[in-house]
Amino acid sequence: MKIGNTTIAVVVGDLLEAPVEAIVNAANSQLWMGGGVAGAIKRAAGSEVESEAMAQGPIRPGESVVTSAGRLPPPIRWVVHAATMGPDLASSEDYIRRATASALAAAARAGAGSIAFPALGTGVGGFPLERAAHVMVEEAVRFASAGSTLERILFVVRGESARVAFESVIVGVD
Repeated sequence: MKIGNTTIAVVVGDLLEAPVEAIVNAANSQLWMGGGVAGAIKRAAGSEVESEAMAQGPIRPGESVVTSAGRLPPPIRWVVHAATMGPDLASSEDYIRRATASALAAAARAGAGSIAFPALGTGVGGFPLERAAHVMVEEAVRFASAGSTLERILFVVRGESARVAFESVIVGVD
């Protein structure tokens, strides 16, 4: 889907190999990086990314902070830590909506031209995949429609069911 100068797309793959400048970590409000996407990012990028994030926290669910990408390979330059869970590690539609919007704004402020998201809130947070896809795509469309400086918003998902969930929303908006 193309809105203005922004392309919104979904791919099945590894977030850590996305050809983007910023990747999104589905964070908790304390910004420590445990399992799931956060754990994978921490293992690949190094613990300094977690230290940078925690130095900016805690934050409220729905807010985001930006850190370096640590040891992640170019073109990735930033990790956007979007709090999709509170201290109880539960997610909600409101948290995912606000976290998506704040991550897009944070990446644009940092100077990124492209960003990749996992399916926020659907792992540790336990939120339904189809609903997360709807909320996230809706926020990406809203951001792009407002004249975004981001050229590419990518949803990098694991598996065909997740791809179908995101693509069906993108096609429905198109």
